[in-house]
Amino acid sequence: MKYFLTLFFSVLFFSCSSDNDESIKEVSVKLKFSQNWDGTIIEKSDLENTEFTNKTGSKLTISRLRYLISRISLVNGAGDTTKFDSYKLIDVSKPDSLTHSLSKKISEGSYKLLFTFGFNNSDNQSGTYPDLNSADWNVPDMMGGGYHYMQLDGKYKDTLGVENPYNFHAVRAYDKEKDSILDTSFRIETSSILLKNNATVEIKMNVAGWFKSPNDWDLNEKSVDLMMDFEAQKEISENGKSGVFSLGNISQ
Repeated sequence: MKYFLTLFFSVLFFSCSSDNDESIKEVSVKLKFSQNWDGTIIEKSDLENTEFTNKTGSKLTISRLRYLISRISLVNGAGDTTKFDSYKLIDVSKPDSLTHSLSKKISEGSYKLLFTFGFNNSDNQSGTYPDLNSADWNVPDMMGGGYHYMQLDGKYKDTLGVENPYNFHAVRAYDKEKDSILDTSFRIETSSILLKNNATVEIKMNVAGWFKSPNDWDLNEKSVDLMMDFEAQKEISENGKSGVFSLGNISQ
């Protein structure tokens, strides 16, 4: 009798163990970064070629679009946070940079994806990141130091139809007169994502959004030297927070 009871509980134990093993599934996640102009996809071939119109009516082309995100994390329904690599530089001219595999697997389930546009002040220390130094991503100390958040460059047509350069660069705001810094990076949080299998999650940037809401941006008034413009950096940050980034397709 003792033998049969032992056998019974052994079978039950291993059966339960097997069920638990099956219930724990780990998945990998890849981020895919896409860019658009109010829904029209922007690709490498559009650089220097495709003309867009911003909300104030300025016609412009894009020659360069690079931006950085940092502090990527996934938060599950219980509020547990999984943190990943410290930062990612996206360059529209380099298709390989448009995807990013998260460094570790997670258990299947529902998550919110969070990341920071740019670096927050604690991460934004001059000379800290060799790869960004070589990518010409630094901000001179006379402009507050640290690193860029975004470089969006190109040409626009002024009110006379003459082409002029613009350098729509996002950095932390620096007030030269007061020698004070304002952290203008911002945190982005998506809605919940149900991850059941290895997944690719699309993060969309609406480039047109940088030029509108709440600050309609007239390039005839502000187009260059924005890195030294404290108020301009605050407005760029405000526009960025207002729906420039959104969750796209999820394939799994």
